[in-house]
Amino acid sequence: MSQDVVIHEKRDGYSVITLNRPDRLNSFNEAQHHALRAALDECEKDANCGAILLTGAGRGFCAGQDLSDRDPAMMGERPDLGKTLETFYNPLVRKLRAMDKPIVCAVNGVAAGAGANIAFSCDIVLAAKSAKFIQAFSKIALVPDAGGTYWLTRHLGEARAKALAMTAEPLSAEDAADWGLIWKAVDDDRLMDEAIKLVETFAKGPTNAYALTKKAIHEASSNSLDAQLDAERKYQREAGMSDDYKEGVAAFLQKRPADFRAARKG
Repeated sequence: MSQDVVIHEKRDGYSVITLNRPDRLNSFNEAQHHALRAALDECEKDANCGAILLTGAGRGFCAGQDLSDRDPAMMGERPDLGKTLETFYNPLVRKLRAMDKPIVCAVNGVAAGAGANIAFSCDIVLAAKSAKFIQAFSKIALVPDAGGTYWLTRHLGEARAKALAMTAEPLSAEDAADWGLIWKAVDDDRLMDEAIKLVETFAKGPTNAYALTKKAIHEASSNSLDAQLDAERKYQREAGMSDDYKEGVAAFLQKRPADFRAARKG
């Protein structure tokens, strides 16, 4: 196994980013934060990268923060966890949300604490049926972070959000899918095949339309209907002027598969 704490593999039209501290269930230390940010920055600038797959090495996706890095007994002082959020986790969540290409998260095992909430920050989440999502914060007298209170409340409502946050009860992948917190739960041995198939589809698709769709959906939760109709008008105008739209219509009328990647290069 590579010693890199994050593995960034470039493939044809997309990237696979793997959190790679399996001996620590891929829990975050500062080195992993910096490496993940660098990988995402590289994907953002890479015109050949049309989609991103985020996953974890070993038996888990991510156990959140590596507490050995934030242990008051070892630090000699009480840590400023707000600074940790402002420096690392909040910029990461904002980066994932603002990325102008689809991000698929394949949760291959436990996703706990900030690890669960980073997964929820991605556009589409697939999880192995054996995976569990745990808001583990209350077990160590903390508050859900990395967007946890936002995702849980927006997707599940106040009652379930409070229960999951305060009890730290594990939520199975199948329940997470049934409740609308993730896209779907799949058999463990099919997880990566399903995830790769999805990002390959996105890599060949209309990247500009995906980016605009993300923006519109993100705005919908806080917009009034009138404001959202205006947003749709704005983004549809932009989409209609793109090379992707020109190719999509031509392919439809000519009864052939659209080649969006070739259209963009042209």
